[in-house]
Amino acid sequence: MTSAVTLPLPDGRTLDGYLAGPDDGRLLVFHHGTPSSGQLSDELVAAAAPRGLRLLAWSRPGYGDSTRLPGRDIAAVAADTAAILDHLGVAQCVTLGWSGGGPHAIAIAALLPDRVRAAATIGGVAPYPAEGLDWFADMGAENIEEFHAALAGHDALIPFKERWWPIFRSISGEQIAEAFGDLIDDVDRGSLTGAFAEGVAASTREGLRNSYWGWYDDDMAFARDWGFDLASMRVPVHIWQGGHDRMVPFGHGQWLAAHIPSAVPHLHPEHGHLTLAVDSLGPILDALLA
Repeated sequence: MTSAVTLPLPDGRTLDGYLAGPDDGRLLVFHHGTPSSGQLSDELVAAAAPRGLRLLAWSRPGYGDSTRLPGRDIAAVAADTAAILDHLGVAQCVTLGWSGGGPHAIAIAALLPDRVRAAATIGGVAPYPAEGLDWFADMGAENIEEFHAALAGHDALIPFKERWWPIFRSISGEQIAEAFGDLIDDVDRGSLTGAFAEGVAASTREGLRNSYWGWYDDDMAFARDWGFDLASMRVPVHIWQGGHDRMVPFGHGQWLAAHIPSAVPHLHPEHGHLTLAVDSLGPILDALLA
């Protein structure tokens, strides 16, 4: 059973938090995608249960009722994570980030190496720019437009959000595959049915319930320096990436696997952005815990 909690931070901000699993279980901190919320999926809760994991997630600043932190970079998640672990009385954790949550999982592994034992990403974004990576190659048209707008700055990104926010803040499970458009191919489209599709839609609705500022701040953070050095990382980082991923193309996973010294690659040409989260959560958690 998942419990919703309000997580206080030292500067007076609060985050919408979600907990599931035994209080004495090994803690896994989950970082959600973009745009979305910290709501824990049924699939993740089900995969964590037999492994005795305690799950913790929160909606990043600006999503749901989480207090916005304007101008945040990727590295800002580390201070929030340390404060939340202290609040819960937890010394150490492992972490998992999906899609836009991937850089945030990497960040806390890089910046809190004494508290984060291992990290994993599923379809995680690479930094921009990334030397030797054609960042936009094989990416769906909608994300190409979105990230070019983020790189152009505030005046270009706001019209994009104004156009898409009303659609995704009320999206249904039946509508989400069509709304993703060029961001999914037939491999991922086949996953967006039934309870999984509704779960993705519900988490998106929750994150965008009040505004698009969390989504905006995520995009702006992806478009600037992450605030830490990947080359200095020593905590194991498992990089899971699918060859059919049109949201975050295969090249991003290959680049991260090659440029993080402690990376453990799991590169699967047959998978997409969504199918890894549907079909492979068990193996992903087992590798992370090992």
